[in-house]
Amino acid sequence: MEDVLSFIATYLTNHAVIFFQILLSAAIGFLIGWDRESKSKPAGIKTYMYVCTACCLITLISIHSVEKFSELGTNTMMDPMRLAAQIVSGLGFLGAGVILKNGLQVKGLTSAAMILYVGGIGIGIGAGFYGLVLFTYFVSTVMAKFGNHLESKRMTVSKRLEHEAGIQLE
Repeated sequence: MEDVLSFIATYLTNHAVIFFQILLSAAIGFLIGWDRESKSKPAGIKTYMYVCTACCLITLISIHSVEKFSELGTNTMMDPMRLAAQIVSGLGFLGAGVILKNGLQVKGLTSAAMILYVGGIGIGIGAGFYGLVLFTYFVSTVMAKFGNHLESKRMTVSKRLEHEAGIQLE
């Protein structure tokens, strides 16, 4: 029993950074999804958390498989980010699924972009670029809040103009 506990403790210690990366990607994906769900968007908390965590996991597997499998032969060439590059294609497919067209109105473009964005965050965390990811998250969150403020201000002005035009027609 002691051997099993010792093995588990050693394994957890040796892989602490990887576990941190998965936890961080899940937390940031969750926060982004929470923001999107609070706005009643088609993709929400679980979608963003899963996408971010999956991208982190795939990136980690891609990077760490180079260490593990490059020892098989001296002429083995491996590109650790090749698998991460393929993630982007899959995210495009996933993002296309949230874009809806109704006549001339298109909805879901921001949700599709957010899926790509959260995938990039997962890839960045998986590749170990914590500072860059956290800075990106902070900057994009602040800019999105500023964008929401500008959009609500524009909507208020537009509604006021429509109201004034309606009064003049009567």
